[in-house]
Amino acid sequence: MDWNHYRFHSLWPLPAPPAAVYAVLERPEDYPRWWPQVRSVTRLDDSTGILTIRSALPYAMTFTARATRRDPAAGILEITMSGDIEGWARWTVTAAGPGTLARYDQDVDVRKPLLRRLAVSGRAVFRVNHRLMMRAGHRGLLRRLRAV
Repeated sequence: MDWNHYRFHSLWPLPAPPAAVYAVLERPEDYPRWWPQVRSVTRLDDSTGILTIRSALPYAMTFTARATRRDPAAGILEITMSGDIEGWARWTVTAAGPGTLARYDQDVDVRKPLLRRLAVSGRAVFRVNHRLMMRAGHRGLLRRLRAV
């Protein structure tokens, strides 16, 4: 088992049309306004940016994100990541009853030296930390969608 490899999956039910959800998710530079753990996003060009995230644990992770797929018709936003984490992440936005289901999938390897050293002993805590970040993101997106 590679203790530095993670796969995450989250489902966010949202009471808004898919197009509205997609419109918010496709603007990562606005994430810090509604997702507290996304500390900063610096756009480098139309498809690349540098993000810094920090959840409950006292460490930040910085990575470069590059858009690899942006398909509004299919509801898909996908990026590759390099830096403290390397891999990919994908939002899939679909209609679900009167609202939307936003599915987040991530497959990454941790490269941050401190986290690599703590890989075995910290794995369960790192997973909980990610869950807390995703829970806060879901709440923040709900608030953002209500405000739009």
